[in-house]
Amino acid sequence: MLETGIVYRVSDLVIEAGAFILAELQRPGGPRGSGYKAEVDVEIEVMLRQGLEQILNCDFVGEETGSHQTGHRYCWVVDPNDGTADFLAGRAGSAVSVGLLYDGEPVLGVVYAPATPRGSDCLAWQQGMQSLLRNGRAIAPSKQNRDLKGSVVFVSSAAASKRAENDILCAPATCEPMPSIAYRLARVAAGDGAAGVSLYPVSPHDVVAGHALLKAVGGGIFDQDGKSIRYTASAEFIHPVEHCFGGQSEACRTLLARPWLNLLQLSPEV
Repeated sequence: MLETGIVYRVSDLVIEAGAFILAELQRPGGPRGSGYKAEVDVEIEVMLRQGLEQILNCDFVGEETGSHQTGHRYCWVVDPNDGTADFLAGRAGSAVSVGLLYDGEPVLGVVYAPATPRGSDCLAWQQGMQSLLRNGRAIAPSKQNRDLKGSVVFVSSAAASKRAENDILCAPATCEPMPSIAYRLARVAAGDGAAGVSLYPVSPHDVVAGHALLKAVGGGIFDQDGKSIRYTASAEFIHPVEHCFGGQSEACRTLLARPWLNLLQLSPEV
């Protein structure tokens, strides 16, 4: 049984990690790194790994520092800075993502975007809680995230170059480009939009935390074939995931039927 209130300790740790991102964004000359690798990513994950192991000493899968797997029923799944390429390009919205699996099921998620156009934003939940926490306060799920009409679909920031085409695919919602699939999923769970989409291949460290948040409001994540995304106890996908769609099932299944591959053929960066 997961300790009651552990999510608050994890949230504090994740917010502390977010301060590394803010400091890096403020460096003269911008963040260190290039391409898809920022030096601060490793620094954040080392700090998170040490802190999470003190909170719950179990298996660990991280994007930067690898994995420690013993067959423990619990497993931390961590992305220290989801959206690194956007972060290095100076675009706000990358996020620290910490999820916890129990026998392959998401039971805790914390996603923290320290620098967004709306300010810092932390979404958190653990199994047994009746509502999500947003910046430390309980929030009620919104009905907005159950219907595309009048809502938004969160897509990758690269979609800004194909805004009209993405809007057609998201109709009757409109698209909102932004970094970090983890934060896209978190925003959907909070009721800010109908669905979060990634047309790039994702890994468990990208989505486990967001999956936990969606689970809290009755949502889910689906792969390119419309199958619910599932994990093994060792924090691997049961099926390969080339694209993912997160939100309430009806909105996601509507979007899944759209010709997203046509968009990919228009441009490799969407």
